[in-house]
Amino acid sequence: MFTDDDLLPISALQHLLFCERQCALIHIEGHWQENVLTVEGEQLHEKVHSQEGETRKEVRIAYSLPLYSRNLGLIGKADAVEFQLTDGDTAQGVQFKHLPGLPAALKKGHWLPFPIEYKRGKPKIERCDEVQVCAQAICLEEMLGAAVPGGALFYGKTHRRHDVTFDAALREETKSAAIRLHELLSSGITPRAEYAKRCEQCSLAEVCLPRFTSGKKSARQYLHSLLNQ
Repeated sequence: MFTDDDLLPISALQHLLFCERQCALIHIEGHWQENVLTVEGEQLHEKVHSQEGETRKEVRIAYSLPLYSRNLGLIGKADAVEFQLTDGDTAQGVQFKHLPGLPAALKKGHWLPFPIEYKRGKPKIERCDEVQVCAQAICLEEMLGAAVPGGALFYGKTHRRHDVTFDAALREETKSAAIRLHELLSSGITPRAEYAKRCEQCSLAEVCLPRFTSGKKSARQYLHSLLNQ
């Protein structure tokens, strides 16, 4: 069980799974650089977070919802969480009747949380996006005491919603990523670069210098290769 002072950003899980060196550069060394991709992503999130909560028939939508999990040691915000009416099924869902200031529609019945994470691009082969939204689900379960069996990723490039089932395998991957995140950041050590195709899209490429620092190539060899290009 982690204390409040130990909680790390949920978003750092995606940095970790994309590249541990990138994660360390951001969260240990404090580096951050913008590029077209990061700016577009921030604009999309700002647009979502600026919206006010709304009720649509049997769905209540909350935006920019604060989250935490002391079990995983994570903190952050959900872009959006849909609370879906469960037709009076008391076996799942959460009740809000004791919370002040809520619409009357929310104070009746049981509501099933359904987190939605917004991404600027398109679905990836890697599961870093799924891990991030699964972490949000685990936070909701801990906070609300209600099961969260599924959620979704909305991709700005395709304008489509990709449903995600939080099965045992994804939950285990998410927990393992959270453990590794705490191990990495508590070590205070930035891993050595390993150049890969993904480096070309990384906003920290000029800070990381993966072609220079990866492998066993010496500084003399690297400079020689630059002169020959």
